[in-house]
Amino acid sequence: MVFISALNSATTEQLVQGLSEADSARVLAAFEHASEVYGERLCDSGQTALEFSVGVANTLSFLRSDAETRIAGLMFELTLLDPTQAAGIAPRFGQQVCDLVGGVRQLIRLRELTQGQQGGGGRGKNAAMLAVAQVETLRKMLLAMATDLRVVLVRLASCVTTLRYFAEIKRFDESTRAYGKETLDLYAPLANRLGIWQLKWELEDLSFRFIEPDAYKRIAKMLEEKRMMREGFVASAILRLQTELAQAGIQAEVFGRPKHIYSIWNKMRGKELDFTELYDVRAFRVIVADVKTCYTVLGVVHNIWTPIPKEFDDYISRPKPNGYQSLHTVVMADDARPLEVQIRTNEMHSFAEYGVAAHWRYKEEGGSNFSGQKYDEKIAWLRQLLAWKSDVADAVVGQEEIQREWVEKLKSATLDDRIFVLTPQARVLELPVGATPIDFAYHLHSDVGHRCRGARVDGVMVPLNTQLKNGQTCEIITAKGAPGGAGPSRDWLSAGYCASTRTRSKVRAWFHAIDMQETLAHGRAMVEKSLQREGKTAVNLEALAQKLGFAKVDELFLSVGKEEFSLRHVEQALHDTGEVAEPEDAVVLGKSRASSVEQGAKSGVLVVGTEGLMTALAKCCKPAPPDGIVGFVTRGKGVSIHRTTCKNFAEMRAKAPERVIVTEWGRAGHDTVYPVDIFILAGDRQGLLRDISEIFSREKINVIGVNTQSAKGQARMTFTAEIGSTAQLLKALTVISDVSGVLEARRS
Repeated sequence: MVFISALNSATTEQLVQGLSEADSARVLAAFEHASEVYGERLCDSGQTALEFSVGVANTLSFLRSDAETRIAGLMFELTLLDPTQAAGIAPRFGQQVCDLVGGVRQLIRLRELTQGQQGGGGRGKNAAMLAVAQVETLRKMLLAMATDLRVVLVRLASCVTTLRYFAEIKRFDESTRAYGKETLDLYAPLANRLGIWQLKWELEDLSFRFIEPDAYKRIAKMLEEKRMMREGFVASAILRLQTELAQAGIQAEVFGRPKHIYSIWNKMRGKELDFTELYDVRAFRVIVADVKTCYTVLGVVHNIWTPIPKEFDDYISRPKPNGYQSLHTVVMADDARPLEVQIRTNEMHSFAEYGVAAHWRYKEEGGSNFSGQKYDEKIAWLRQLLAWKSDVADAVVGQEEIQREWVEKLKSATLDDRIFVLTPQARVLELPVGATPIDFAYHLHSDVGHRCRGARVDGVMVPLNTQLKNGQTCEIITAKGAPGGAGPSRDWLSAGYCASTRTRSKVRAWFHAIDMQETLAHGRAMVEKSLQREGKTAVNLEALAQKLGFAKVDELFLSVGKEEFSLRHVEQALHDTGEVAEPEDAVVLGKSRASSVEQGAKSGVLVVGTEGLMTALAKCCKPAPPDGIVGFVTRGKGVSIHRTTCKNFAEMRAKAPERVIVTEWGRAGHDTVYPVDIFILAGDRQGLLRDISEIFSREKINVIGVNTQSAKGQARMTFTAEIGSTAQLLKALTVISDVSGVLEARRS
C-alpha cells in the first residue's frame, strides 16, 4: 500500500477534492493548524500523528464527505493525544466539527472498554454463538453511540489508515494481529452494511493479511496476477460487453470488481473448495430495465463467451426463499479462465441491496444470527442515504442548501430506539431507550435483578430509576445472602423503575410467587388446625388430598387458602371410611343476581343535600333497607354507606368526624336485592345444612356464600344471602329458628 506523504502538494489537492472554494479554504486552514500542533507527536501505532490525520482526511475525501467531516478527521487525534485541546475545536472550526470529534473520541473509548470482547471467551458451540451475538451487539452499539453517522465514517477511515501504515512498515506482531481481528469483526462488516464498498474490501484484505499472513500470501500467489491486472481484465470484459449491448440496442449499466483475497479465502473455507473450483474470482453485474431484457442480455453474454452449463442459476423464475432474484451464469473468458456474470433489473438490484435479501444479510455469518427488524430497516435507510450522497455528490458541490439537507438527514439517521450499556467486564448489553439499572440487572440475570439494591454508573452511585445512556458502564450492587432473603420492591412496577416489559413481567412473577406461598401457608395452617380439632394429626396428607380429588397436597392447601374449598369437606373425609362424595348437607351456592347491588345495581342511597356522589355499601356491615344508615367520605372511592350500629363506622367517626355525611334510603329498583350476613348457631348433626338450605330455597333467598365451623358438637355458620327487604329476612330467620338443633339465628 503506497502512502502519500502529508507534506506532498498532491495530498493537499486530494484533501479539498470536490469541495467549494469556501470549504476548501476551511479544510486547508485545518491542515495548516494540524501541521503546527502535531509536530513530531506519534500515535499509539507508531505513525506520526500528522501523517495519520492526513491519511484519515484523504480517505474521507475519497468518500466525498463534507468539509466538517474532513476537518474532524484531521483534528480528532489531537484531542486524544492532548484532551485539553478539545476546548479549542468549537471556537476555531465550529460546533459541528467539535461534535464530530467528540463522537469519534467516544467510539475510541468504546474500543478501549471492549478490548477482548470481540473474540468471546470459553469453548464450545455455545461460547461461539455468544461471541457472535456479542460482536453483533458491538456493531449496533457503534452506530447507536454515533449520534451523527459521519462519526462512523471517520472511525472507518481511521481504521483503514492504521492498517495501511502497518502494511507499509511490514509490521507483523500480536498487536497488529489483534487490531486486524478487531477490524475484521467490527468495522469491515459495518462498512459492508453501510454500503461503503471502497473501504470494505480494503479493511478485509488488510485485516486478513495480519491475521493469516501465510494464507494471504498463498492466495495472492495463486491469483498469479496483481490486483491492477485483475481489475484491468474485468474492465476490458465490461467494455466488450457494453459494445455488444450497444450494437444490439440494449441500454444497460455494467459494473464489476474482481474478488479480493479475503473473499476468495472465505469462500474456499466455507464451501471447502479448491482454488481451481472457484468460478467467481472475477465477476461483474449487468443492470437493465425489465425482465425480458435480462434474458436478452444472457443470450448476448453466452454468444460472446462459452457458458459453463452446470454453473447457470435462474433465480428470476425460481427466486430464493428470501425473495432474491437474479440470473447467474459463469462463462469461460478469452484467457480460458472463469468469469461470473449476474444479470438483474433495477428493482431486483434495489431489493437485493436494501431488502430482506440484502447482500450483507445472507453473507455475514449466515444472516440468521441477527435479530431486530427495526435495526435492519434502519440500516437499509442508512445505506440508501449513503448511496444517494454518492449519486448526487457532483451536483451537490456549490449547492449549500442540498448539502445541508443531506447532512441533517445523515445526522438523524441513527439507531434511536435502543441503547447499549457495558458491564464492568466490558460486556455490552442491548436495552430499550429509557432503561434503568433495574432493567440492566434483570437483563444480566433474574437473580441479580431480584437482589438489586443499588447501582454505580461510570463509577458514581445513582438512583435505581436513573435512565441509562449509550456507552455508560453500569455496576449492580446486590443484597448479600441467599436470593430468598431479598427481593424486588413493589414500587419498581411504578415510578419509572422498569422500562422493559421483560423486567416488569419478572417483577410481577416474583410477587405472584410470594402471594402463592402465603396462600399455601395459610391453607396449610387451616387444614392442620382442622386436623388437630378432629384428633387426626397422624393422617396421611397425600392420601387425604387424593381422596378429596386433588393430585397433590399443595393443591388442597391452595384451594383452602383461597377459600375455594370448605374445611367441612376435609372433616367429612376424615370421618368417612368410604369414597368421598358430595356431602348430603352441602349448600348449593348460586351466582349473584344481576339486580344485586354487588353487581352494580342502584342501591337507592341518597346523600342528603348532594346529588351525583358515588356511593358504595360497606362490606363490613352490609346495610339493607330499612336499616338506619350513615355515610363516610373515603379517599378516592366516594361515600361508604354503613349501618348506624356498625362498629367499624364508630371507630372511623371517632378519628375523622368531619368526614361523616347524612344519608338516607331513596327509591331503588323494584327487584333490587342486597347482600346480608346471617349467623346461625346450632348443635352439629347430620342433615343440618340441608334443612337450612331448603328454607332459603323455599323463601326464594339466593345464597352466594357460606362459611361453617364445627367444634365440640356445635356448628357455627355464616351465610351471605341476597334479600329484597328486611321483612323477607325476618321471616326466614323465624323459620330457621324452628329448625331442630338451631340455638340462634340472627342477622350478623
